Amino acid sequence: MPDWNGSTALIVIDMQKGFDDDSFYGPRNNPECEANVAKLIEAWRSHKWPIVFVRHDSHDDMSPLGAGNEGNAFKDEVSGKPDLLVVKSTHSAFLGKPDLHGWLQEQGVKGVAICGIQSNVSCETSARMANDLGYEVLFVGDATATFDIEAPNHQVFRARELARYTIVNLQAEFGQVVFTAELID
Repeated sequence: MPDWNGSTALIVIDMQKGFDDDSFYGPRNNPECEANVAKLIEAWRSHKWPIVFVRHDSHDDMSPLGAGNEGNAFKDEVSGKPDLLVVKSTHSAFLGKPDLHGWLQEQGVKGVAICGIQSNVSCETSARMANDLGYEVLFVGDATATFDIEAPNHQVFRARELARYTIVNLQAEFGQVVFTAELID
């Protein structure tokens, strides 16, 4: 693992049980996402580097991610206590409470490693915003997952395609795409 001296925080985004609801979200990619996120958490903890968990509290009454719903809880792989818990109802982790950017600045954090669900929604939005705020962004491609999306013309875009597009978009302008094995011992 590179020696970042704790200046890179792991940001685990929306790894919530509600995303296991296939009837609501549909087919997804990357069945290894949860295991890879768990490996990253373990590696960051072993080095005592900062870890942030982000939870999405949906305002949609039908969403499994609604506050108070079973699906709002973190998946079992997201274990232990984070250094910071951010709660949001938007796409970006930087628009939640408490203020993620302020906390990272107070901690002297210069970079972020982003993982979680959904690759092309909250993870990508948070990565773009982190880059705009001046952080070095590592987007852990194999520690994210997303779902098939149906376009307004009823064309279905597969999750695996969406994940590839996200990686291409981010690598081109917003950060470095990396994989779990590159970040752990």
